[in-house]
Amino acid sequence: MEENTNYIFSWLDYTVFGSMLGMSVVIGIYFAFCGNKQDSADEYLKGGKTMKVLPIATSLIASQIATSTLLAVPSDVYQFGANYIWLGIATFIVCFVGYHIFLPVFFNLQITSIFEYLHLRFNKTVRIIASVFNLMSMFIACPILIYIPSLAFSQASKVDAILIACVSCAICIFYTTIGGFKAVVWTDTLQFIIMMLSLLLLFCIGVNAINGFDVLWKTSTEGHRLDIFDFSFDPTLRDSFGVL
Repeated sequence: MEENTNYIFSWLDYTVFGSMLGMSVVIGIYFAFCGNKQDSADEYLKGGKTMKVLPIATSLIASQIATSTLLAVPSDVYQFGANYIWLGIATFIVCFVGYHIFLPVFFNLQITSIFEYLHLRFNKTVRIIASVFNLMSMFIACPILIYIPSLAFSQASKVDAILIACVSCAICIFYTTIGGFKAVVWTDTLQFIIMMLSLLLLFCIGVNAINGFDVLWKTSTEGHRLDIFDFSFDPTLRDSFGVL
């Protein structure tokens, strides 16, 4: 059987992907050699405390939107409906509480992590225990978060997923190591902009493919994908309001 090449990457796709990685490298090199030199721990780890609100906020949002989210959530909504939206609303509530209750404490103490706070509030042992558990969770989560997009890229390009993961990780380590905090923030900002533009473009292409937004809304309604006002607290339901 002849292989279907409709979903295999073309030179244009590789150019876009390569440009994305290349811009990340350029950002790292810029802040390592052309911007403020990373000659102090404060400059390297905190950006000299001179960065503006918008890039910091964008970076924080981008860091929470894992590629696995972009791949998994649409599939979840397609199969089980849009109840997932309640998780997003809960996230806004958590951010609001964190901004007004927890962030002022961190700011007044001039600390950068919860581990420093645990050291000040309790002792070094508590800090080490929390750090170990955090490292364990990262060792479990990071390989999954890296492999999922690599596998998706592999399916579309026929390039080995392990190779893609290694190249992506190497580039991330490179620009983070030489560029410090500022390079990470501006790279996240760039990636966030590209992600949002890509999602918008994909949405427009999808709506056009099914002949308009009216068809999309009608199909979603008839398929009960928009039945989100079920305020059940039943823990046995998959995506109930209470569970999310």
